[in-house]
This record gives sequence, structure tokens and C-alpha cells, in this order.
Amino acid sequence: MHQSLVGKTPAVQPASQPVIVTDFEIRLKVDHVLEGQGIPPSRASAPVVAVAQAVLDEAHSLLAPAALYSVLPVHSFEHQQVTLENGAAFSGALAARAFAGATELAIAVCTIGPALEERVSALFAEGDTLRAVALEGAGIAAIRQVATLVGIRICDMATARGLSVGMRANPGQEGWSILQQRVVFGLMPADKIGVRLTSSCLMLPAKSVSFAVGLGPEMRADAVPCDFCSKRERCQWRREKA
Repeated sequence: MHQSLVGKTPAVQPASQPVIVTDFEIRLKVDHVLEGQGIPPSRASAPVVAVAQAVLDEAHSLLAPAALYSVLPVHSFEHQQVTLENGAAFSGALAARAFAGATELAIAVCTIGPALEERVSALFAEGDTLRAVALEGAGIAAIRQVATLVGIRICDMATARGLSVGMRANPGQEGWSILQQRVVFGLMPADKIGVRLTSSCLMLPAKSVSFAVGLGPEMRADAVPCDFCSKRERCQWRREKA
């Protein structure tokens, strides 16, 4: 049986030839800022909408989006663990469901840089809470866009090779331990885009995300993490998008 690597750094070399991407065009709108704050746009009050509109230009000026990704061959799949050819492994219920049948895994780390969150901290310190919260929402929306654009690049690359793409999964989601960030960062030279991992497996800058997606001839493109979440029947955002 394979030994689980949850919470351990794999004894493998970093992923070879990662692709670094910096040519993003992030286009934030008021609805994006509201959704980043967890506010459905249809329910937002006029003052909240006005602040969201007011932070758009500043938010764009503070973004420094960057990402890197690599595609690694899968060696084996057993129980709830997928092992890559270089010896690294991902374990957990969500990882098993997301990557089952994959012949390769695409692994990515994305960020918008530190400037926006530094500005948010300064606004909170100045007592400008409304603007700080709106700018925080803009940052959340921006990193979502970066991750989506990287996902599109990976999908285009896979399609050109005749492969299907599975669901995207993030360490820290239900069923995939946040401790597996150590495996991701053992594989990916994230320092090249200014991202590092703390001892508690959080990323700095905070507006950063990592994810993995399975590639292969039999992958399901329609599966989403919500399908496997225990909160799916009472989730506000799931109901909003239904």
C-alpha cells in the first residue's frame, strides 16, 4: 500500500519547466466587487454599490497578477491517493474523486501580489472600513479571475492534445486537507511569482490560490467541487446559481 503524504513535504524535485504567466487582463466590474464581498448584486444597497464603483480604478492599479503551472504524469491511483511519477502524492476524498481516471495532473499557483491587501490593511487602520471591505472584495474577485484564466489556458492546452479536463480542486476544500499545500509547494517553485507558504499552510500574499485539475481521455468536465460538499443543500451561492 502507498504511504499517505498528507502533512509531509515529498522528497522529490520541483516540477520541471513550469509555465509562468503574467499577461493577464483583469477586468473588474461592480458586480464582481459585490460578489467578492459575499453580497448578491441584486440585494446590494445603493451606498454599498456606490463604494464598490468607487474602488474599481484603485483596485486595478494595485493588481500584479501572476501564475505558474506545470503538468505532471500520474503514476498510480489507489484508494484515496493519486501518486505522480516523481513520487509526490495527493490524498483525500475530494482529491480521489476529482483526479480519478487522470493520466496527468495540472497544478497551478496564482496570485495578485501584495499591494492590494497592504492597501486594505492601511484603510482599516485609517478607519475607512467601507472602502477597505469593498477593496477586499475586489481582490477576491481578481484572484478568482486569475485562477479562471489559468484554468482556461490549461483547458486549451489539454484540448489541443486530445485530452479532457476534470474538475478543479483546491487544497483546503472539504475532502482535501490544507496540509497538502506542502506537496503543491514541494512541486512548484512558487517563489518565482512571489508566493510562499506559511507554517500553517496559508499562502502569502493572502490573495493567492493553488489548485490542481486532472487531465485524461476519460475525465468529466461537468463535475464541480459543490457536488461533493456536505453543505451543498444549504449553500446560499449554490442556490443563487441554480
